[in-house]
Amino acid sequence: MILKEILYKVAIEAVKGSTDIEVNKIEFDSRKIVSDDVFVAIKGTISDGHDFIEKAISLGAAVIICETFPTLIVDGITYVQVKDTSSALAFMAANFYENPSENLKLVGVTGTNGKTTIASLLYQLFKKAGYKVGLLSTVKILVDDIEYKATHTTPDSLTINHYLNEMAEEGCEFCFMEVSSHGIHQKRTEGLHFVGGIFTNLSHDHLDYHTTFAEYRDVKKSYFDNLPKSAFAISNIDDKNGAVMLQNTKARKVTYALKSYADFRAQILENQLSGLLLKINDQEVWVRLIGSFNAYNLLAIYATAVELGLENLEVLRLLSELESVSGRFQFIVSESNITAIVDYAHTPDALENVLKTITDIRTKNEQLITVVGCGGDRDTAKRPIMAKIASEMSDKAIFTSDNPRSEDPEAIITEMEKGVEPQNYKKTISIVDRKQAIKTACQLAQNGDIILIAGKGHETYQEIHGVRHDFDDMKTVKELLEQLNK
Repeated sequence: MILKEILYKVAIEAVKGSTDIEVNKIEFDSRKIVSDDVFVAIKGTISDGHDFIEKAISLGAAVIICETFPTLIVDGITYVQVKDTSSALAFMAANFYENPSENLKLVGVTGTNGKTTIASLLYQLFKKAGYKVGLLSTVKILVDDIEYKATHTTPDSLTINHYLNEMAEEGCEFCFMEVSSHGIHQKRTEGLHFVGGIFTNLSHDHLDYHTTFAEYRDVKKSYFDNLPKSAFAISNIDDKNGAVMLQNTKARKVTYALKSYADFRAQILENQLSGLLLKINDQEVWVRLIGSFNAYNLLAIYATAVELGLENLEVLRLLSELESVSGRFQFIVSESNITAIVDYAHTPDALENVLKTITDIRTKNEQLITVVGCGGDRDTAKRPIMAKIASEMSDKAIFTSDNPRSEDPEAIITEMEKGVEPQNYKKTISIVDRKQAIKTACQLAQNGDIILIAGKGHETYQEIHGVRHDFDDMKTVKELLEQLNK
């Protein structure tokens, strides 16, 4: 492809060399460079791509995209100075793959909680409606029926456009995509054509990256600010930030709520372990998901499907067929009548929502035992808050390791323990080893009791000192409960 075609819409400040040259591919990782590649020097949180320009040239890079020209200018190499290399990469990636998002109906889902559930269930619903569909989520990437492993909530721009191109070539009509605050802030979604965006809710998360809650909120808001006039912006108006998201958007404003007046409204008529009976805009529907947080998720899905042109009653029928997403309130009931629930809840708000849901459906004659940890190298301020919530809302709370990453697991648990109120001290146990913590919960549980294992959900690994070990919460609790039944 010709370089100047790839640079379309990129804010160029200066050029040294020719842009009328044929290039091979685009890379931002210098280790992947081969002959005639374009190297984009990205300033990351850990390293700066500008430090690897010489290495990229030695490996065969023909073009360097940078924010400042290097001191050493090599003859025969084209240097393009841009204001922001992350933004440049996003537009270049879209151009390189011939703007695949324009050949799909791409819908982004953003917010603290519910992104994976909404995106995944929209994929499921539109598949059931007979369409070819794509999914870009935390759990997996799907090009219609072909599955790929996901590594980030929102992948890098090259990966996004690569898979969007695969979807377009496969004949997919729709794609549903999780849009994280990191992804927005790092310009990974620039250059994409969205037909709609969904806001779920906003609560305490990622304050290790976004220094203040206001910054976190405003990054989310910028996604809606940049939606085109032809798009729709669907927002949860029950969330105090729901109206903020819509303030400056050019897109068509659509609201949903359980408590407030909105375009799409739902009422919970029944909430049981087997499902929810909802009234959505005066029509009743029984769904297999449970909890008020899922009522919000399903309402957002309903609103999106209607906005995308599906018929109301058809959408209700399809909602009733949806099955829960891996690691999102997944539960099993053992032979000894112990209910074990695995959920991805890794923020204070998500944990509180799951515990409220369990409280709403339990009889109070049983124990609720919660196993919870907090990730290492992440937002530390939420640790005592999550421990406080777990110890207040459970009969027993077991604090354990999540993904400690490079941190000391015991130090993380110590920070969690600081949030426990004195009256709840006797309800808590700290066990560093996650398997042992789950085993202890199973041993403490009796007939009819409920165990909640929170934090990791769909993840099938545990990262300790930078090494990933096989670990699956659902598989572990199943095996432990079966051993106890023998």
